[in-house]
Amino acid sequence: MEWHVTDAQSLAIIDTEIGDHIFSPAEYEIVRRVVYATADLEYKSLIRFSEQALQAGAAALVARTTIVVDAPMVQAAIAHDIQNTFANPVYCSMEALTRPQKEKTLAAWGIETLARRYPEGIFVVGQAQTALTALVELIAAEEIRPALVIATPVGFVNLEPVKARLQESLVPYITIEGRKGNAVVAAAIVDGLVDLAWQAYGQDRTGGR
Repeated sequence: MEWHVTDAQSLAIIDTEIGDHIFSPAEYEIVRRVVYATADLEYKSLIRFSEQALQAGAAALVARTTIVVDAPMVQAAIAHDIQNTFANPVYCSMEALTRPQKEKTLAAWGIETLARRYPEGIFVVGQAQTALTALVELIAAEEIRPALVIATPVGFVNLEPVKARLQESLVPYITIEGRKGNAVVAAAIVDGLVDLAWQAYGQDRTGGR
């Protein structure tokens, strides 16, 4: 992310309003990115990180692990940072070539197809609850073992049990408690993680962007 003085000023305000917290420095960077992207301080109490989620995600980025997203909006939002750092391949479930299925949404069928193709990928579900359900079912069946799952879709119907299954799995995850969430949140998490990984590994390897 390219920073302007107004961005720094906004982040300083966020730091003041959040105040004391229990996040690690890396986790806090993700939290403040989400708050900045949404102007919603409630996310500081809703975001959940599994143990080693950020370390696993950073290592996967450095290894140029394929990223699979559920919606074009997420793909477009993260493209610039990805292309200008680790250049991981990014595929969107809505654009995957699949056989039509009446009982599944395009996002669900697409992410299932791509998950089988890239079983150890980074998966970002920011919009489609059906895509997250399909992904969690594949994880539970031990058909895939993602490097990281970022799951932030908004949900009013039966989404919490799906998130609970994800949290009970051994897969690293970053997710949001409750109904809130959207593609903007997912993109903010990815961009924050990319910047953290680039600071830690990328510039040392390449001498800068």
